[in-house]
Amino acid sequence: MTDPAAAPAASPSAESSPWWRSAVIYQVYPRSFADADGDGVGDLPGITARLDHLRDLGVDAVWVSPFYPSPQADAGYDVADYCDVDPLFGTLADAERLIDAAHQRGLKVIIDVVPNHTSDRHPWFQRALAAAPGDEVRDWYHFRSPDPDDPEAPPNDWPSEFGGSAWSKTPDGQWYLHLFDSSQPDLNWEHPPVREAFRDILRFWLDRGVDGFRIDVAHGLVKAPGLPDSGLTREELATSALPTHTAPYFDQDGVHEIYRDWRGILEGYPGERLMVAEAWIRPYDRIARYVRPDEHHQAFNFGFLGTAWDAQELREHITRSYAANDPVGAPTTWVLSNHDVVRHATRFGWPAESLVTQLDGTMPEPVRETGLRRARAATTLMLALPGSAYLFQGEELGLFEVLDLDPSVRQDPTFHRTDGDRLGRDGCRVPLPWEAEEPAFGFSPTGEAWLPQPDGFQELAVDQQAGVAGSTLELYRALLAVRRERGLGTGEMRFVDEPVVEATVDSQSVVAFDVTTPAGTTRVLLNLGPALPLPEDATVLVASGPLQDGTLPTDTAVWLAV
Repeated sequence: MTDPAAAPAASPSAESSPWWRSAVIYQVYPRSFADADGDGVGDLPGITARLDHLRDLGVDAVWVSPFYPSPQADAGYDVADYCDVDPLFGTLADAERLIDAAHQRGLKVIIDVVPNHTSDRHPWFQRALAAAPGDEVRDWYHFRSPDPDDPEAPPNDWPSEFGGSAWSKTPDGQWYLHLFDSSQPDLNWEHPPVREAFRDILRFWLDRGVDGFRIDVAHGLVKAPGLPDSGLTREELATSALPTHTAPYFDQDGVHEIYRDWRGILEGYPGERLMVAEAWIRPYDRIARYVRPDEHHQAFNFGFLGTAWDAQELREHITRSYAANDPVGAPTTWVLSNHDVVRHATRFGWPAESLVTQLDGTMPEPVRETGLRRARAATTLMLALPGSAYLFQGEELGLFEVLDLDPSVRQDPTFHRTDGDRLGRDGCRVPLPWEAEEPAFGFSPTGEAWLPQPDGFQELAVDQQAGVAGSTLELYRALLAVRRERGLGTGEMRFVDEPVVEATVDSQSVVAFDVTTPAGTTRVLLNLGPALPLPEDATVLVASGPLQDGTLPTDTAVWLAV
């Protein structure tokens, strides 16, 4: 393989381009962002009331996770009505006010669409259950009759992503497919009425002014004909080097026809509307298929998210990302945290061999100071890379994963379906701290919070960091301001080939690249090894941590004007 340290990495064109090619997009998880009515669960009015925080942070858009009517078996990703708002979060009028208020502040709004599955409470599934086996209404989902010779054997060996089998029985004895929780039956995308229904859903929200959609489980809609056995457990598929489409239920070629259809709908609206694919697949060239010119505009770079704290691996993933996306003319979309993975301020506090994106019950205790220092450096690296970037709420405060939640308060179905063997995702979803001395640290006026906040969140509250030099919040504000001023999102990026370190310093522990824009050249250095002497003639623009006597300390990144 070509040494990625020496290989050039291309980037999006520096010419004038649509907003989404270089946008920094902030993910709001509604349950945990801000609670306006005091019931302990975040809501849409709470988000609207805190939009100034996002404007002042310097992001371009906000992505709001599901707020639709839902039994909340999977925190809203079990949708019972795609065209309304759950009373837990407010009203449809609240959603429209949120969109308008964001637009007034220059922020775009992206919302989730969950097309792989619905809630079992959705009228579509309820009608299917009420129909007899074989009725056309059941074609909305994947129903199968039991094998007369072995009626308790599921139709195939597919695993649920949340643990256990992907098949459950209906009261009348048929099996139905659910790649996630049993309360989330998979839709049958070979059934034309399903496709037409989602065209109407997209138009419903586009008509209300949303600027785009994040497509949940974008790689899962189409299943292989005949639903054949996989031959792989979930763990085997996740940990092996096999391409994701080896499994007959993920990344099947038929999904692309759906997205070409959807892209045509978005193109019919003004304002450069966006689709971003949540596609947990490998290798990189398969991900690039989702961002061809007539499909999604972006796809999350989960390969980068899962990269260990290793300079060579970071260079390699950056190089591979551009190499996959550039040929199809798509921006690379960077991300380090979201609502489904361990916060990177905690991940990077573990030894490299323990780096994971989801937790089992045997993880070592992270070194919090190390994790935060590395997380700040990783974000500094990421926000210099041309393309688009996503931030997860609270990372700008340096929030850590809450690992010690009592089992009685955990709500993630992953925890319950695996009998606690996998801790699930609640730890990254704990409500945000806003004001250190207020009830629930300002999250809720009553002090209620659907998940308990740790004492350590108090010192990380927004009001404890705003205006404080060196705080994580002020670092993010500085990074985003300089990124915008120097146009880094649309720059031309190339790894630095010339020596940037003295012979006594291990160059394999350094990631170094230049980003060139009309504003000049920005040199980015990330040091994972011994202290690195900085060029004497360079101007420091922003650094992830304190510099020491003209050197860049370990686990620190800097942007230089050269």
